[in-house]
Parts: sequence; structure tokens; C-alpha cells
Amino acid sequence: MSQAGTTTTLDKTTDAPVSAGGSGRFWSPRRVPAGIVAVLLLAGSGLLLYDIAAVRAHRPAMRWRRVLARQLAERPLDDTWVLAGAALAAALGLWLIALALTPGLRALLPMRRPHPDVRAALRRDAAAQVLRDRAMELSGVRSVRVRMRRRKAVVRAVSHFRELDDVRADLDTTLAEAIHGLGLTRPPRLALRVTRAARKG
Repeated sequence: MSQAGTTTTLDKTTDAPVSAGGSGRFWSPRRVPAGIVAVLLLAGSGLLLYDIAAVRAHRPAMRWRRVLARQLAERPLDDTWVLAGAALAAALGLWLIALALTPGLRALLPMRRPHPDVRAALRRDAAAQVLRDRAMELSGVRSVRVRMRRRKAVVRAVSHFRELDDVRADLDTTLAEAIHGLGLTRPPRLALRVTRAARKG
């Protein structure tokens, strides 16, 4: 679907959790982190398996494993390198857990579902462009900046000849209707700020 240069993402799957009457958050496939972890695990497992097979065949273990075993046996637990390695492993583990538990794709705003088998999302920049275009149609609005977040739409407008209260009232009504017209599952709150254009000279 498209509207005034906006783009939406459609998904025919329904395996993600869905809120009542709307699309749930879109989950990122995380292909790059998953691929990196898979390659590292495959390489490490293959190297360790080869070394164990060599030892079983009455060959000496690889030098790196002998050095690592000796270092782990000799270094105390409060050694700087041991603590640094443990902190790095914990940080990587927490990062992987965060990737597994968070949806990602924060640039997509879930939309209400027109059909149970269809899921739709609107990009944040597209939603911001819609609000900006609607605001610029009003008389007395000189410029508009829109920052779309998940829970809030921050709009900063500059007026140049009408009364600020009148411009603010028109913007509040128009933008509220525009936000409702986006069809989002969770319409963001409107944070509106209207200022007077600076006089030249």
C-alpha cells in the first residue's frame, strides 16, 4: 500500500503474537548475528573435535589447548585476564539474550489489521512525512519538523503571520486526525510546539 509517498510492509504470516485488533511488533530475523554465532560455534567445535580425535589417536594435543589448560590451571580466579575474559563472555551472552528477546525493527510501526491473515506496518519516516505534509497545508505554518517515535510524535512548527494560539489549535486538530488516519495499532501521543518565526534584521 502507498499514500503520499509512504510505504508499508505487509506480511501474510500470523505466527507472531497479535494484539487485539492490530498487528504485533515485527521481529527482525537477526541474520548477521545468528550467522556470526553459527560460524564461530562451527569453527570452534570442529577444531576441538579434531584435537580430541588426535589425542585419542595417541598424538599430542594442539599447542593452543595445552597453553590454555596450563593458563587456566595456574592463574587465580581474581587475575585481571580471567576477570576480563569472564566479563567479555558475560557481555556477549547478555547481548545474544537481548537479541533473542527483543523484536527489533524499531523503524516499523505496527498497523491495525484489515484482515486476520494480513499484517501491516508503516515506516516511521513515512508516518512523519504524512504528518509534516498535513501540517504544511495549514495557513500560517512556515516550516514543520516531525520526529516520530514509537509512543510519541514530536512536532515543532514555525508560524509567521497568524496568531500562535490559532495555529496551535488548527495543528492540534489536523495532526490528531492525521495520526488517527495512519491506522496504527498504538497511535502515538502528539507533542506539539509552535513558535514564531524570527524577524530578519
